[in-house]
Amino acid sequence: MKRRVLITGGAGFIGSHLVRAYLAAGDDVTVLDDLSSGKAENLPAGVRLVRADVRSPEARTLAATGGFTILNHHAAQMDVRRSVEDPLYDAQINVIGLLNVLEGARAGGVRRVVFASSGGTVYGDGAATPTPESAAKLPASPYGTAKLTSEYYLATFAQLFGLEAVCLRYSNVYGPRQNPHGEAGVVAIFGRRLLAGEPVTIYGDGEQTRDLVYVEDVAAANVVAAERPLPALSGLDTRAYNIGTGVETTVNQLTQIIATAAGSKSAIGHAPARAGEILRSALDVSKAARELDWRPRVALPEGVARTLRWIREG
Repeated sequence: MKRRVLITGGAGFIGSHLVRAYLAAGDDVTVLDDLSSGKAENLPAGVRLVRADVRSPEARTLAATGGFTILNHHAAQMDVRRSVEDPLYDAQINVIGLLNVLEGARAGGVRRVVFASSGGTVYGDGAATPTPESAAKLPASPYGTAKLTSEYYLATFAQLFGLEAVCLRYSNVYGPRQNPHGEAGVVAIFGRRLLAGEPVTIYGDGEQTRDLVYVEDVAAANVVAAERPLPALSGLDTRAYNIGTGVETTVNQLTQIIATAAGSKSAIGHAPARAGEILRSALDVSKAARELDWRPRVALPEGVARTLRWIREG
């Protein structure tokens, strides 16, 4: 049965991959995006795009009147450093924006919400790695705090209004259509610079680790999260799933993988570490494998090669 899916932030990096994944599953897709960072050309021909801010009355009305069964919420302020510099702005988009669309979804009879959370930030630096969903939550940035706050709101809406909510806690997502000129996405940023023969700068000593998951694997997780039966809600982590690889890769190692794939001998330098960034990150994804039957499929060298091909072709 064809489902009607509303994807907020659907013209962005991850969102545009979700659009294709839901279309491939036979669903009818509408995208809400203000195009502040997303691009209309990221979308396949024929997909309905409503250009509006996630905090706007137009966004709420769309969710309330569109006849959607699934809301996939990816619209976000996603720069950790900007959240440190301007926590109020971050919360306005990442918390108030969510609540605005949720209220529309509740009025419109949406059955399930799939929410893009952040396993790289909600747990903080104190958790063992690979980190399970049950680990203590201690965000080191306002961005992480906003994501965790959003998860609590979704759990509350589930209890009060029966709205099914699945929270996908992403590790570091990379792949084609990630902005190589932005502040987030080291594979795209370093890939563009190394392909151009330009030097790259690693913040800190480069021994901080990240769990890098390919964007098409993330899109596949979103499709199954929209359709799988959910366990009874008994705590914040019950319906939350880590989406990553479980593998720690240092930034130094990653830089060498990108440089090798790019055939680059550019200079690699270091600068002081940045506030709000965690030192180690890898997510235990066994719960997603067990309950969603989802596993990452694309290994890092292959994903980097695909991303560099996209950058070259762009």
